Amino acid sequence: MKAFHAYDIRGIFNEDFNLNDVFKIGYFLPKLMNTSKILVGRDVRESSDDIFNALCSGITKAGAQVFDVGLSTTPMIYWLTAKYEFEASVMITASHNPKQYNGMKISGAQAKPIGYDTGLGTLEQMIQVEMPTESIELSLVPFNKKSEYIQFLKTYLPKNIETLNLSIDCSNGMGALLIKDLLGNQPHYIFDDLDGTFPNHEANPLAPENIVDLQKAVHKNQSDLGIIFDGDADRVMFVDEKGHFISPDLMIAVLGHYFMKKTTEKQHVLHDIRSSKAVGEYLSKLGNFQTHTWKVGRAFAAPKMKELDATFGGELAGHYYLKDFYYSDSAMLAMLMILEVMIEMKDNGIRVSQLISQIKGYANSGEINFKIENKEEAIEAVLNEITKSETPIKTLDFDGFRLEFESWWFNIRPSNTEPYLRLIVEASDEALLAQKTEKIKGVLKLFL
Repeated sequence: MKAFHAYDIRGIFNEDFNLNDVFKIGYFLPKLMNTSKILVGRDVRESSDDIFNALCSGITKAGAQVFDVGLSTTPMIYWLTAKYEFEASVMITASHNPKQYNGMKISGAQAKPIGYDTGLGTLEQMIQVEMPTESIELSLVPFNKKSEYIQFLKTYLPKNIETLNLSIDCSNGMGALLIKDLLGNQPHYIFDDLDGTFPNHEANPLAPENIVDLQKAVHKNQSDLGIIFDGDADRVMFVDEKGHFISPDLMIAVLGHYFMKKTTEKQHVLHDIRSSKAVGEYLSKLGNFQTHTWKVGRAFAAPKMKELDATFGGELAGHYYLKDFYYSDSAMLAMLMILEVMIEMKDNGIRVSQLISQIKGYANSGEINFKIENKEEAIEAVLNEITKSETPIKTLDFDGFRLEFESWWFNIRPSNTEPYLRLIVEASDEALLAQKTEKIKGVLKLFL
């Protein structure tokens, strides 16, 4: 089934999945998770209410109880799942995808992500093979905990937050549900009404065209920092006071300033296979941090965080994982920690752009996407071409490949959520970056 992916269930509604599929997912979910109580939240996409009703009908007809959070951010569902000891939860969302998409993010006990290898694959088989049998349909239990979640977040609200001039783009997504309760009306907000049609721009901050309005707002308001959330507010990204986009992996290094004050003991930090070398280098100079490279996506990152007992971690896509958040990602919590660092920097006369320039030590291509059918063949062709003339000093062969050389590296990997082959190249200078990027693009053009 096209909607089942490595991290979640997601696709174009009524093409990749429909309400009958959703009903069966709900019906077999209690059996899969071995529970009689399931927490459910949703975003404001036009199809979310219909999906919610079909999902809950399936869950309750299987004899399980639905605890209805109502409108929610995805991290809020993670937090409630763990805090209230639910064995299963579902967040209805398609995250950053366009408005015609929707989906479901499923978590287990302690907000453990349920990926394809840890349950979604089994669930896909169940809905294709087994037949639902009618049972007594239970009523839904209202479970509105928004105010409690905001109070939790406020315990991390930095002092003197009013000294920062902020511009914030909610992308018409779920960040608008919480942000004003958290930061008040002083920041300059744009697109802060909940609208699942995303009328102003798609809720994907990684696409350059989607941050243009925030960049304009930062200039207009002479802000110290610009902040933008994705559709379900599990990702957050930033632009500096000059309106320049900050690569989200570099913010992992910024978080080091927050956590270095908490303890002198060694702290483990996780970053994904796409992250700049600058992150680990900066953190090793900053404090007693040990960095670890791992696969992309919460289904892989959260369990690895717990295994390492890592204090924090992050991804190029703007997810930031926190031990204090049950090893899960929270855009709002990470934002508050980063704002505390930025207040301290401002007090010391350091602008955001100056801090980032201290971290960023390499020329980087950013993530480049290629729509290629024969992804594995294309990856093999790139590896063969590059290693004909150079021998890597380090090779990582999980989640695609990352080959590191003396003065540059690249990562090439198939997307787990979209029909793309993704490439990142990083080099010691712009000229080398351009040379190596064009060489790899030349190979991939043969597969387009």
